[in-house]
Amino acid sequence: MDLVFKALADPTRRSMLDSLRRQDGQTLSMLCAGLSMARQSATQHLQLLQDANLVTVVRRGREKLHYLNPVPIHELQRRWIAAYEEPRLRTLDAVKHLAEGSPMKTEIPTYVYVTYIKATAEQVWHALTDADLTAEYWGHANVSDWQPGSTWEHRRTDGSGVVDAGGTILEAVPPTRLVMTFDNSTVTFTVEPSQDIVRLTVTHEKLATKEDLDAISLGWPAVLANLKSLLETGRPLPQAPWEMPA
Repeated sequence: MDLVFKALADPTRRSMLDSLRRQDGQTLSMLCAGLSMARQSATQHLQLLQDANLVTVVRRGREKLHYLNPVPIHELQRRWIAAYEEPRLRTLDAVKHLAEGSPMKTEIPTYVYVTYIKATAEQVWHALTDADLTAEYWGHANVSDWQPGSTWEHRRTDGSGVVDAGGTILEAVPPTRLVMTFDNSTVTFTVEPSQDIVRLTVTHEKLATKEDLDAISLGWPAVLANLKSLLETGRPLPQAPWEMPA
């Protein structure tokens, strides 16, 4: 938490986070151009933001794309705001935006979420692809043979067997990479082991509407917190299951 406060204390780094909030997935050059900053200075600031886990880097070919990671900010919100003044502050914020006539954001950026799990890569892969385990922490059983080109189904666990969503497996490289369509969107799981922990990155792309983006921004933290709890403690968190938007 100290690294997060240190990173947020600098106005330049806050500007970089604001820039990524407006347009996620920027390259270093794009960030430099938007903030009129030299590459060396931007690199130093980005490294501090990465150390605080506020920025995540995803490689696409030769490019390094930078994404705002909401996890530490969510933890700050949960610890320092939610228990105190969130309802009143939310109302005041809505009034402020109405008064200022703030424009609505229309583009639908890629969503990236990162979590760290004390487990092996094989355990995380098994949890992502085993129908019984997904039913336990997701509230839906994800059913497939997990081979490229195969279909998969997001089935309810209430005994009805109803399939609420599904798609096609695009890539499957156990235990490090799984790419699948989720109806009209695409989800990528990247599993990176390091000693006795795993860095799990979820990238969600091709979202149809801003409402879908808002929904997954709430849903993925809940699903992955359940997954983390299940692997580290043997049981998921006591919270309602989440359904991903079609």
